[in-house]
Amino acid sequence: MEKVMGLASEKGVVIFSKSSCCMCYAVKILFQGIGVDPLVYEIDQDPEGREMERALMRMGCSAPVPAVFIGGKLIGSTNEIMSHHLSGTLIQMLKPYQTLS
Repeated sequence: MEKVMGLASEKGVVIFSKSSCCMCYAVKILFQGIGVDPLVYEIDQDPEGREMERALMRMGCSAPVPAVFIGGKLIGSTNEIMSHHLSGTLIQMLKPYQTLS
């Protein structure tokens, strides 16, 4: 869990992902469309990926990936991100990290 928290605080927006996951891809594309360039960790390409996946589940993720952290705080997986997006709160959370004007 320490590794996950350390990685999650390396940048304002961090996504733990799997390279073959279609929901991870959808969340990454959503963030790009909003103008945010997140730091993405493909846990299926990390030798400690399984431990990271278990840590994310213990932290409260409804699914291990995608796991989205904003400002070092776990926001959630696809369901939570899409709920925030539909309610308009996601853009507010991401405003400090937008690269597009």
